[in-house]
Order: sequence, then structure tokens, then C-alpha cells
Amino acid sequence: MEIERPGGAEAGGMWLFPYPPAKEPKLLPPIALAYMGDAVYEMAIRQYLISLPNHRPHVLHRQATRYVSAKSQARALGRLAPQLTPEEADIVRQGRNAKSAVPKSANVNEYRQATALEALFGYLYLSGRSDRIRELAEIVVQAPEEEQAPAQTEQPGNPEALGLAERPEKRD
Repeated sequence: MEIERPGGAEAGGMWLFPYPPAKEPKLLPPIALAYMGDAVYEMAIRQYLISLPNHRPHVLHRQATRYVSAKSQARALGRLAPQLTPEEADIVRQGRNAKSAVPKSANVNEYRQATALEALFGYLYLSGRSDRIRELAEIVVQAPEEEQAPAQTEQPGNPEALGLAERPEKRD
């Protein structure tokens, strides 16, 4: 099934692979949008972290979890909410109300907010709106340090930047 959309892969848009969605993005279930958005959001965060100076795997992983946990994504959505268009806010609402299993380790409200954020990123990606994804991702990564501490690795002499910070004890 061929779907032609301005700004999509057919028009030289931002898709990484030549596989357009089977339906218009607005017609996809919110969980499907969140499924795609999870990957898009994580890739944006990973690309940002690779732009920072410390590339040690454990540091990258620790930094990534500051952005991609349900709690962090819920906070990110809170910061993005005032910037959203009515169309985007509707996608967020649908994503937040989508029925899905919530892991036992997660707070239900934060998990729903995280799903909403992922649905938004999935919708924007599948709609070929790379510029908007970049705008929103920039807001997320430029969050105040007290919320996410995104760039600790940039501070010279910081024990975390050198990979020397104490590691928490493992519990068996």
C-alpha cells in the first residue's frame, strides 16, 4: 500500500528507512505511535549524549537513564506541554489515555505521561516533521540541571566525568 504524504520518505523527508506506515499517522493507534516514538526519542537522547565529551559506556548509560526513564519523560512532557500545538496536544492526550500494561516498578501516572511523550515523538516522526522533533528534543536536553543534570560530564574535575565516582553497592 502506497501512502503519499508531503514531508515523508517519498518527498525526501526525514525517515531513516523507506517503509512508510500502513496508515496515516493520525489514524494509527496511540500505542503504535508510542512504539515508534520510544525509539525516536531514545535516538535523539543518545545522539545528544554522544555530542558530549565523555563516551565511557557506563557514563553514557547513566546519563541516558536521566532522560529515558518514565519519571524523566513525564517531567519532559511537562516542560513541552506549553509549547505544543493543539494537534500535538491531542496526540499527547490520546497517548496518555492509551491502554497498556504498566510495569510494577513504574508509577502509573508517570508511565502514562511517558507513553504520551513517546506517542508525540512517534507521530512527528511518522509525519515527517523532523524540524519539530529537533525543536522539542532541544527543549528536553536543555532542561535545568536541577531537574536532570544533563551535562555533568562537561565539568572539568568532576569525578563522574572522569569515571571515578563511587558506585552504589550492589544488593543481592
